[in-house]
Amino acid sequence: MDNDVSAGSTATTSTLGHLALGLTLLAFGIGHTGVIDGVSAANSVLLAMYVGGAALFLLGLLEYRGGNGFNGTAFAGLGIFWFTWAKGAGASVSDEAAGTFLVLFALLALSLTVAAASGLFGQGVYALLTLSLLLLAIGAFADSGGLAKAGGWVAAVSGLLAWYGATAALANWPMALGKSRRGAVAAS
Repeated sequence: MDNDVSAGSTATTSTLGHLALGLTLLAFGIGHTGVIDGVSAANSVLLAMYVGGAALFLLGLLEYRGGNGFNGTAFAGLGIFWFTWAKGAGASVSDEAAGTFLVLFALLALSLTVAAASGLFGQGVYALLTLSLLLLAIGAFADSGGLAKAGGWVAAVSGLLAWYGATAALANWPMALGKSRRGAVAAS
């Protein structure tokens, strides 16, 4: 491959990556909440494997190639998480092993939260993902369905935030809050 060939616009791969992350988090979160009758987290396995796993990992590699180390790390790392989670879904593993897996990836999400330079949206998505994974991990350790539901709700909100951020980038919607001339908080 010619090294002078562009891997694509960073804005394009970043937006697509955030859409993939948002949709995967929404499906994963809604499945854990039990809010839709007959829909469980296991129903999001294929979406997690291909959209959250394979596509996000590939987008992470494109981000690295484009020079964006943060999004490269975020997308590739979370792609590994989603693919591994999807491949292991339904396998008979101990609650301790499942909880440990979630804690380890919560550490990745925490690193992304601290390093996110994209403001409230970027930090919010990764902070909520961190909280969701921790709630799910504690729920696994304690065999608590209530904590798993709470983790699902937090994951769904994180997914909505990622989806909104990507959609706002595509549609040129406001992404930051600032003060208007009258002192009220307004979108800028």
